[in-house]
Order: sequence, then C-alpha cells, then structure tokens
Amino acid sequence: MLIGIRLVFGVSFHYTDCSRDDLDPGSSTEVAEPRLGTGLIDTGDPATELGHSERQTWSRQMDFIMSCVGFAVGLGNVWRFPYLCYKNGGGVFLIPYLLMVFVGGVPVFFLEIALGQFMKQGGVATWNIAPLFKGLGLASMVIVFFCNTYYIMVLVWGLYFLAHSFTSPLPWATCGHEWNTVNCTTNFSRVCLNQSLSPSPANVSSLNISASCLEHTGLRSSVMEFWERKVLRLSGGLDEVGDINGYLVLCLLATWVIVYFCIWKGVKSAGKVVYFTAVFPYLVLVVLFVHGVSLPGAVNGIIYYLKPDWSKLSEAQVWIDAATQIFFSYAIGLGALTALGSYNRFNNNCYQDAFILALINSGTSFFAGFVVFSVLGFMAAEQGVDISNVAESGPGLAFIAYPKAVSLMPLAPLWAALFFLMLLVLGLDSQFVGVEGFITGIMDMLPPKSFLGSQRREVVVAICCFTCFTIDLSMVTQGGMYVFQLFDYYSASGITLLWQAFWECVVVAWVYGADRFMDDVACMIGYRPLPYMKWCWSYVTPVVCMGVFMFHVVNYKRLVYNAVYVYPWWGEVLGWFLALSSMLCIPLTVLYKLLHCKGSLRERWQHLTTPVWGRHHLEFLPPENEARLLPKAEENKNTLLYESVI
Repeated sequence: MLIGIRLVFGVSFHYTDCSRDDLDPGSSTEVAEPRLGTGLIDTGDPATELGHSERQTWSRQMDFIMSCVGFAVGLGNVWRFPYLCYKNGGGVFLIPYLLMVFVGGVPVFFLEIALGQFMKQGGVATWNIAPLFKGLGLASMVIVFFCNTYYIMVLVWGLYFLAHSFTSPLPWATCGHEWNTVNCTTNFSRVCLNQSLSPSPANVSSLNISASCLEHTGLRSSVMEFWERKVLRLSGGLDEVGDINGYLVLCLLATWVIVYFCIWKGVKSAGKVVYFTAVFPYLVLVVLFVHGVSLPGAVNGIIYYLKPDWSKLSEAQVWIDAATQIFFSYAIGLGALTALGSYNRFNNNCYQDAFILALINSGTSFFAGFVVFSVLGFMAAEQGVDISNVAESGPGLAFIAYPKAVSLMPLAPLWAALFFLMLLVLGLDSQFVGVEGFITGIMDMLPPKSFLGSQRREVVVAICCFTCFTIDLSMVTQGGMYVFQLFDYYSASGITLLWQAFWECVVVAWVYGADRFMDDVACMIGYRPLPYMKWCWSYVTPVVCMGVFMFHVVNYKRLVYNAVYVYPWWGEVLGWFLALSSMLCIPLTVLYKLLHCKGSLRERWQHLTTPVWGRHHLEFLPPENEARLLPKAEENKNTLLYESVI
C-alpha cells in the first residue's frame, strides 16, 4: 500500500548520491531506495504554513494502471480504429500504426506521466518545470474542459438506447412508430437489389446503414429514423435550436450524477470505481466476440478487416490517419495523464507503466476490430449487401450500424443491453478520469485563501460538474447534434492535440533539456530510459506532430453534417474560436510573461525558464539550488511556492 504524500512538504525522499553530475548519460545509474520521513526541515503543519492541503495518492499502484486504462482506452478504440484499419488497407494499416505508436504515442504518453510524477502537480502547475511555458497547462485545461463537456453526450445517448433495449422487438428494428415516416423500411435486401431502378437525389445521412443502397430510393432505415427522429429529434440546422428533449435531460442529469459520485472524494474513490469500469468492458467484448464469430458471415467480415492492400502504404492519408488515431486513443495533450501521474509515488517505475499501458491500449483496439467486423460480416450476409455498405465509424457504428446488427440476432434485447452497457461503462471511466484531471489542475491552481480554494473538494467538483451540465443543455435540444459536432470537430480535434503535443516535446527537450529530464527520470526509477526516448522528444515526435498538423491545416474542409448540411459562416467562426481558445494559450502566455518581466531579453528568458522546485526535489538537486527554493518564513506566508518564479 502506498503512503500518502503531501503536496510539497509533507514527505521528502532521500536519494544516495543522485546529483546530475554523477549521472553519466551513457550509463544506467542505480538509485538507492527512497526513505520516507527524512524531511529536510520541520515545517509543522504544511497546510497551515504554505496553504497546501495534503495531496492524495493511489492506494495501490494498480489503481493508477487501471485509471490510465480506463481513461485512454475508450470509445475510439472500439468505434474508430477498426474502421480505419479496414479503410486503410486492412492488416497493412498496422505498419504505419505501430510505427506511430513508437515514435509518437509512447514517447509523449511517457513524457506526460513522468512529468506529473516528477513535479507532483496537476496539468497546469506541472509546467513550473519551465514557467515561461505555463500556457501549455492552461491549454490542456481548456481542451479537457471541452472534452468533458461534449464527450458525455455519447454516454447520454448510450443510456437512452440502453433504456430502450428491454423490449421485444427492439423499437429501432421496426417501422410503424409515431416517429417513423412513410419512407421507413427494414427490407434492405429488396432496396439494394432495386438500387439502380430509382436514381432520385440523395438526402440521407452519411452515417446511414447501407447508405449507398438507400440514397437513390428515397427510403430510410428504421434505425436511422429512430436515431434522428426519436433520439435527436434533429432540426434543420445550427440556427434552429428547437425544444429541449426532456428524456435526454434526465439521462444527462443521471450521467453527471454518476460522474460526480465517482470522483467527489478524489483518487481514493475514483481508484476503486475504475476497477469495475475498466474491466467490465473487456468481459463484454469477449462475450460479444465469442458470439460474433459464431454468426454466419462473421469470417467474411474478419477477412475484410484484415485483408492487406499493400498499395495503401503509398498514400499519405493512411499515415495521417495512423498518427491522428494514436493521439486520440492515447489521450495525449489533455493534461489528465499528467494529473494521474502526479498521484504516484515519486519512485514509481512510470517508464515500465508507459509500455504496459501502450500495449493494453493498442491491443484493445486490435481486438475490438474482430468484435466489430464479425458482427458487420453477419449483418452484410443477412441483408445480402457488401460489407462496404455497412462498415461505419464513430456514432454511425455505435448508434446505427451495431444496433441494426443486434436487431437481426436471436435474443436481440439481451445483446442490445450488453452492447450499450459496455458502451456506457467504456465511456464513463474516460469521462470521470478526464473530469478528475481537470479538477486536479483547478485545485492546484487555486490560491488557498480564495473563495473556491477555501471550499471542500466536493464543492469544487459539484461546481465544475454543474457548469458542464449547463453547457450540455445546448446539446439536448433539437439542434444539439450540430453543437456536438462543432465541439468534436474543433475543440478537441487533431489540430489542437497535435499542437499541444508538439510544444510539450519542444519545451521538455529544448527548453528544460532532454538529457536533464532523462536524469530526473533516472532519479525516480533508478535507471535511464532508452536513448530513443530522448531522440523522439528532441527530433522525431515534434517533426511528426508538426507534419501531421500542417497536413490537417492545408487540407482543411468546411464542417458538414449528413453530407448535406454545410455549417454557416458564423458556425465556422464559433468552431475556430473553440480551437484557438486552447492553441493561443501557449504563445499569449509566453508573450505576457516576457513583457511583464524586467531585464534584458536574455535575462528574462533565463529568469522565466528556471524551474520552480517542490521540496520533494531538494535532496537530489545540487546544494546551490536550496537557497533559491527556501524563502524566509515571512516571505512565504502570502506566496504560493508553486506559482512563484524564482
């Protein structure tokens, strides 16, 4: 069991001869086991003297592993990776994917966890390692706030479907309901056989099952009508807000209440809940896999999933998709991984953890492909169509393709309930760990004597959850889907995450120093990581991030919903405001700090890039740094140590 570590002064670690001069960059220096309770000075009550409360730690190290699995392994592994694999050459896609894992995913994933563990702070305060670039922390807070706000809508829709999964037949499996139109159909085989007979204009969603079969007939699938006319009650555009859906409001409220009670006590409560939320989806995936491979047509679906197309390797889009998927599925750039790492023991082997978590994440994505495409193969066989007509990604898979496939199975309500329960739990842990990361950053930033800083953690969590709930009300209106897609496309898009990851690598490798950080890691885990980590932080990963970033910018396309509705200009402006609100945090913070600092430009740079250490760093830093760190008691009363630039 881990022993609680105070935020800065409660417990210090004593290392035997671990100064930077003694760490040969080419050697693997063993570090003595740290001893708890060897404080440098007696500070009395740290919370009283410094205004910091006791920082929680994981009860067990497995709590950290499970929390990272719960956060990073999410819906993108199930509904995005399998489709990208099929779309980009089947098994061939694994080549660029695995390459991006090792040059982009693992290095940045490890960097964020190690940084949080080393600095013992959340997403913002951890950048005291280079105070000039504290805007990186602010940017990650903005991104994760937006993610927490809109991502929960997927859980709301999943809960709504789950509540409708206990009837037979399933409500989306048949026509004749009050929400259906005269164009509703369930006979896809007949529609596809007669496809060439009715060349009328298309007017159906790009998410529609068998869209290529239905688009020329004017008919719409029953599941599509349930999704758009019953669940979303979709309006004509972003400017048509319409009424609030009362049922979705109840689902939204229930979901936020669940999230609140999962994290209101901090990592002590979240660390326990995540054992269920992280493990249960795997059990359901195994059950769905066993059932899926037993269905007729499942083998054809798996062949489509893995069938290699070597010509795809010459297409730039394949490599871009691989890199973008890595940054999405590894939850990089959100600050939540840094927050989770900050609750580790100082000498936890985060290097080993990073590789274990990467293996779990990518392995889950690959395994989910067999689950998804075995069912899609069955669905294509039942409807007499090609798999290309039923293969979908994102919400189209979760709320259209898979529900339709489930409706064709025996005991349909059982499999529907299992699937949507898995979907709900899979997204739930990503949601509450993301909120926990945001709360950690907020609590580390708040001055103790401020209104929020003086409140109990439970109150701060309640305020944050209520704020997000209020914003989410715009997404449960008839125009809510347009708002959701606006958030999804801009606020936490590939552009913002790649921008964030690029600057994280640059700041650690070139401002703080890659060798210096490698030495810091060695002081934590007892040996230096492989040199390839330093090379990735310094050269490879920034080049990959900026290359993919520029590709996205150059190939930018206006946001479109349903392949028909083009967002108005003011919607585009609002979207770019969401994106730039995080991206501009970095340069604006740098500019602000430089302008408000005295001295020449060189002096300002040196002054603002000097790290601000916590007391747990003292015993392995060179002695000359102690004078900087230990201010006089009277100077320290009204100053937050971690917010001061020394």
